[in-house]
Parts: sequence; C-alpha cells; structure tokens
Amino acid sequence: MKRLLVLISMVTLIALALAACGGGAEETPTPVLGPSFTSLVSVTGEVVPAEWAVLSIETGGVVKNVMVEPGDEVEAGDLLVQLDTVDAELAIQEAEAQLANAQANLQQLRGQPRPVDVAAAEQQVDEAEVGVSQAVAERDRLASGAIASDIAEAEAALESADAERKAARIDYDELQDKLDSGALDDWEGQRAALQLRAARENLEAAQLRLVYARGSASPRLKEAEAGVRAAEGQRDVAQAQLIETREGASEEDIALAETEVDQAEVALEEARLRLERCERRAPFDGTVGMVQVRQGEQVRQGDPIVTLGDLSTLRVETTDLDEIDVARVQVGQSVDVTFDAFPDRVFEGRVVRINPMAEATGGGVSYTTIIELEDLADGDASQIRWGMTAFVDIEVDQQSAKR
Repeated sequence: MKRLLVLISMVTLIALALAACGGGAEETPTPVLGPSFTSLVSVTGEVVPAEWAVLSIETGGVVKNVMVEPGDEVEAGDLLVQLDTVDAELAIQEAEAQLANAQANLQQLRGQPRPVDVAAAEQQVDEAEVGVSQAVAERDRLASGAIASDIAEAEAALESADAERKAARIDYDELQDKLDSGALDDWEGQRAALQLRAARENLEAAQLRLVYARGSASPRLKEAEAGVRAAEGQRDVAQAQLIETREGASEEDIALAETEVDQAEVALEEARLRLERCERRAPFDGTVGMVQVRQGEQVRQGDPIVTLGDLSTLRVETTDLDEIDVARVQVGQSVDVTFDAFPDRVFEGRVVRINPMAEATGGGVSYTTIIELEDLADGDASQIRWGMTAFVDIEVDQQSAKR
C-alpha cells in the first residue's frame, strides 16, 4: 500500500510537468511543491525463531532411538536422539573395576601389615636360604676334590673298557680259526663280531668321558660360583621384601598409589562422559522443526540430527538488504511486512538489530536486519510459519520532492 501511494505521487508530478510544457514557450512554469511522502526500502526476508539451532551429536555410532518427530514440543533436557550405548557401558564397567583395584591397593598400603603377608615373606626368605645352602654345598664339593674323583673314575672306566675290548678281540680271533675249519656255526661267529664291536664303542665312550672330566674342571667350578651368587641375590631380595612388609609401605609407594586412584577416577569420568555423548538432549524449550536421522543409521561426530526452534519468538531476518539501502535503515524504524499466504493483511513491526558485518550474496553483499513483529498471537499472525518468505517495507527518512 505504501508503494501505491508513492507511484500515484510520481504520476501526478509527471502530469503537471507535461501540462506546463504544452502552454507555449513564452510562459514561465511556476515551481510546484510536490507532495510530502514516506520513503521506503523494500526487501525480502525469512521467518525464523529468535532462538533456534541445528543440533548435532558429539560422537559417532548407530542410532538406537529417535524420540521426537517434526512438530513435537520439547523442554530443555528432553531426550531427542540416542545412539547404541553397549561399548560405552562396557567402558564404564572396565573403568569402575580399575578404580576399585586402585582404591583397594591404596587402602592396603595405608593399613598395617597383615600377618599373612609377613608369614609369606618369611617363607620366601627361608626358601632363599635353602637355595644358598645348596649352591654353596655344590661349589664346595667340586672345590674339595669332586672333580679329581670324577677324573679318577673316568680313567678307571677307560682301563676297564680297554680290557673288555682286548678280551673281545681275542675271542673273535679264536672263533675265526674254528669257523674256517668248520667246527662252529656261522651265528656264533656273528655274535663274536657284535661283541667286539660293542667293546670298541664302549671304549670310545670311556675315552670321551675322560676327556670331558679333565677339560670341564674350571668351567664347572665357575658355574658353581655363579650359582652361589645368584642364590645369595635371591635371598637378599626376599629379606628386603620381608623388612618392607613388616614396616609397611613407604610414603613414595602411598603417593604413587594415590596417583593411580586419581587416574582411575579420571578414566571413569571420561567413560561416563562418552556415555552421555551417546545422547542428544534439547538445550532449550522449543519445537522440533526437522529430524535428520532415522533409527539404525550410522552417524558421525558433528552430523546434524535435529533442528529445534522456539516458535514463540518468531521474527523476520532480511536476506537482500544491500550496502546502499542499509545506510538508510536504523534501529527502531517502523516496518510493514506482508506474506503471500495472507495477501489481505499487513503486519506491523520494527527494526531491532542490524548486523554490522555483511554476508556475500550472488552479485554483491547484504546485511541481515532483524525485525520483530507485533501481535503474533492474533488472527492470521498465529499461522505464520518458520521459513515463510516475508516482503518487508522499511520506513526510512521523510522527504519533500520538488518538480
């Protein structure tokens, strides 16, 4: 309607100017003061809530439950979407178990030593003492002549094996003469040959045993000495553990156990936080505008899932106010807004904010201007919907045109 008044005023000015020109060249036209009119800036806009958000989820997973549909009204804290929580729940159980173990260890270190622990430490010391005694006895046995005795035994065994070989050789030679004369059967000759062979092998084994007995004296003694040192080391460790058990834990051990408890508590909180992130709840009261996921879908961290807005705070945001017209617009100016859905109704409003920074558009830049509408609860206003296109006439400065 404002635009119609402007058009009528311009047509009137043009008609007066043409009439003055048709009266003859000698007449001097009298300046005519044009009518006073309201200058307008006409732009388009979109209806949006003052408070709205495209909600995403903070972790990835499979959608287990979608609790809302478009148009549902929700309150802050209501559950909107839930992911599968099996892995997160298992992580919590594991973290709880680790915390319980750390707390039990700390409690044990802080308490008095238990008799059963002291007894176990004493038994370890006794066993270590037995090991030392056995290692020392073996070393002393070798050092006191056991090696020489082994050598003597090996030499005697060698002499015995050599005598057996010689006897077997004599028997074999005698049997060969009898075999040649046919006085004996062949199997007796074969038996004599086998006995001679066994005697030779026994002699070779005795020779090897003697070589080993003579050559292994020093390594065996060194090995025995090393065994003694190892047993003594084990005994010293067992004794130190016994002393520590009797005296209780040191301040350093308790401090380390306390740190492990703190770390386990942090891990449990992180596990619980991962479980919470499997759910998306409403951050404010509002109406669900769109649901972007379905049950069973795989979503990633940051994927949009629900669009939520407070429909009680609908307003108009301009979309094409250019850098020329924005200079004429000020906060507080009156606005007429129309919608294609309500052609017979003009809604009144006012400019409440002008964004200081431009946004790039197709051919240049535009500045978003926020317009609040009045009487949204009356009549057609209650049917205004989120996302409707609005046609906005902003009343700017008063001007007088002279023609």
